[in-house]
Amino acid sequence: MINLPVINKSNNPLPEYQTKQSAGVDLCAFTSTDVILSPGDRVLIGTGLYIALPVGYEAQIRPRSGLALKHGITIINSPGTIDSDYRGELKIALINHSKEDYIVKNGDRIAQMVISKYEQISFTLTENLDHTERGEGGYGHTGI
Repeated sequence: MINLPVINKSNNPLPEYQTKQSAGVDLCAFTSTDVILSPGDRVLIGTGLYIALPVGYEAQIRPRSGLALKHGITIINSPGTIDSDYRGELKIALINHSKEDYIVKNGDRIAQMVISKYEQISFTLTENLDHTERGEGGYGHTGI
């Protein structure tokens, strides 16, 4: 397990895994007033959390499935990526895809965060790529 330094400027508890095998932790809204998210509206909601990820790791910010299914609330740039050198507040870009207003209150669980290891690569310019069975087959190339 990796130790993640966190500054919490909110009045919400630190994120924690809800089950033993959870991949992500819920992130809570940190707001001084209720935020009304009308249909089609986008809003940036702070969490009051600041983290210091180790080099080689990213935080992926993803929608909460129940919030998306029940209320049409999701994340605009899903998944959002927090790089290991970012030290600002974690903020969540929400959008309302429903036909009704949605109210975000302080402490509401609005997103989930998954920490992932990654590798950086170097790009090599070439004239040809190796051949594969799939080749250039893309969108729908295997049928319905």
